Amino acid sequence: MVEECIVNCLPLTDAEQQSFRSAVPEIHQEFVGDAKQRNDMVWLCHVPQELREKATVVIGNAPASEIKECKNLKWLQTFSAGVNSYTGEGILAKGAKLSGASGAYGQAVGEHMFAMMWTLLKNIHLYRDNQNKHLWQDEGPVSTPDEVKVLVLGTGDIGSHFAVLSKAVGCYTAGVRRNASQSAPGIDDMHGFEELESLLPQSDVIAMSLPSTPDTRHLINRHTLSLMKPNAIVLNVGRGDAIDSDALAAALHDKTIQAAGIDVTEPEPLPEDHPLWNEPNCLITPHVAGGSHLEATSRKVLSIVLENMKRYAAGEPLLNESK
Repeated sequence: MVEECIVNCLPLTDAEQQSFRSAVPEIHQEFVGDAKQRNDMVWLCHVPQELREKATVVIGNAPASEIKECKNLKWLQTFSAGVNSYTGEGILAKGAKLSGASGAYGQAVGEHMFAMMWTLLKNIHLYRDNQNKHLWQDEGPVSTPDEVKVLVLGTGDIGSHFAVLSKAVGCYTAGVRRNASQSAPGIDDMHGFEELESLLPQSDVIAMSLPSTPDTRHLINRHTLSLMKPNAIVLNVGRGDAIDSDALAAALHDKTIQAAGIDVTEPEPLPEDHPLWNEPNCLITPHVAGGSHLEATSRKVLSIVLENMKRYAAGEPLLNESK
């Protein structure tokens, strides 16, 4: 039997390493992360070659090629919410558990999406463009949130956090999720995806925080964009492939919709010659809403991982375990 060994790739301080040792003192741990990465957007992670055969647990988003070499792996815990990189055939050892950090990113990503909505409602993006051109120019009418109906596609941690913020400034919020009978904080009225096409013409802001699945790919496309109001604003902070980027560029160019704020794109990075770059009413950020920009996010990730380590040692079900 292989002795238990946790290879922890997180960028931990000395004090945090001690808290991890105290959480499961009965299991040997190897700390291979670099604390200097703590404020980097992406925590780089590698399982050293000499530890891959010993590792029964890996904490962090090591390359799938390295995880494949961990033949005795029993559990992989990522610091990301998504775990898609590790679900392919043959990546995890047979029977290994896989869990993510869902629940850590709602505040950071929800606030980013909320900031994008405010920016686009008030034309702030256009004034920033004018500033760069040294141009003193009125950019016309703006909207107020207490006149706005927000449609939230994906009402998990991120969508719900955004909805709570939106309601706090007067927006009416409708949500769309697979199980419409399940409520979510911040949502006034919940619907199923089968109602999407009837909801789009009624909505002023369409806010998306969806995972990447066959059902969500290009959910927003030429047809669904054509159903939206001319003053509609589309926001996406989930996965880039939920929107057809070419269709979105065409809708903005033709003024089928008013504006878009996107932190994720398809493809990603967005090619420098893509027409979305040239649309003045498209606000683009380079997949920075999450990551570790907000220290509160890092603390939440560590809290989830610590709790799961205790559960693993006790043989209890893990949080966010992928089935």
